[in-house]
Amino acid sequence: MIRSVFIGPPGSGKGTQADRIEKKCNIKKISTGDILRKAVLENTDYGQKAKTYMDKGLLVPDELILKIVESEIARTDEFILDGFPRNVYQAESLEHMLKKINKSLTHVVYLYVDDNIVKQRLMARRVCPSCGAVYNLLTNPPKDDNKCDVCGAELVRRDDDSEQTISKRLKVYHEQTEPILQFYVKKGILIKVDADMSPSDVFVLLCEKIGLK
Repeated sequence: MIRSVFIGPPGSGKGTQADRIEKKCNIKKISTGDILRKAVLENTDYGQKAKTYMDKGLLVPDELILKIVESEIARTDEFILDGFPRNVYQAESLEHMLKKINKSLTHVVYLYVDDNIVKQRLMARRVCPSCGAVYNLLTNPPKDDNKCDVCGAELVRRDDDSEQTISKRLKVYHEQTEPILQFYVKKGILIKVDADMSPSDVFVLLCEKIGLK
């Protein structure tokens, strides 16, 4: 049984590792970031509201995120939450949500990495605007210059991966998200994983820590 939260600074590899666990174990990954970006691309009212915060490197308001998460976790027994919770209030709200449906987290994975490495990674990140595939010019480059391996579309840099916005996102992370770690330490379910390695090496270590073979 896996009901997990992945926590770490932007660029720590939360999405990459959650994707790998999803494929290995057929466990649903719930990425609030992916859901929000889809809403932005589709230019929904919800997406327009979220974009004003995302482009500035700020967290999307709690009430918007909570509605997304509650709907998603009610529909699946096992899950990995990627990008949520991002502050103590959200962590406490998640606890209440899970209690209402008689569920609880099995563990919280903390992927830690130095800020300077985060900046290097995010400045080198590229995404496909067509199919959503994610690449990194340093660690996971596309095979054909700046084109998507999957669909051939020209890759782009996300609006929130500019140097100025990255610095703001890291500041928000340290001020608002890091306090969550102590919240989960007290519950005895926090697992620390060194994310300053290749994605494959991080995945091997992660599987060992959470008991996946």
